[in-house]
Amino acid sequence: MSAPAATPACVHLRISGRVQGVGYRYSALVEAQRLGLRGWVRNTADGAVELVAEGDETHLERLVTWCRIGPPGAVVQHVEQQGMRATGDFSDFRIRR
Repeated sequence: MSAPAATPACVHLRISGRVQGVGYRYSALVEAQRLGLRGWVRNTADGAVELVAEGDETHLERLVTWCRIGPPGAVVQHVEQQGMRATGDFSDFRIRR
């Protein structure tokens, strides 16, 4: 008999610094997909990047760690992190406009 599946967790991030125009959204998409997470990432009007991801807590922690560094060319100055209840509304991870 296999162990029951872990309850998905959810995280909401707001990443600021030099995070637009450096491939941050696409790189975050690739990283989230690699980790098997669901959710979205988008640029905000004030120059930040916003991200919501659901999935295994260990994989979410790895994504948050990645977001604190970002892709080459990014200069992450601050990451606001808020835990949320997973909704199960996401079927994949994508870039939102």
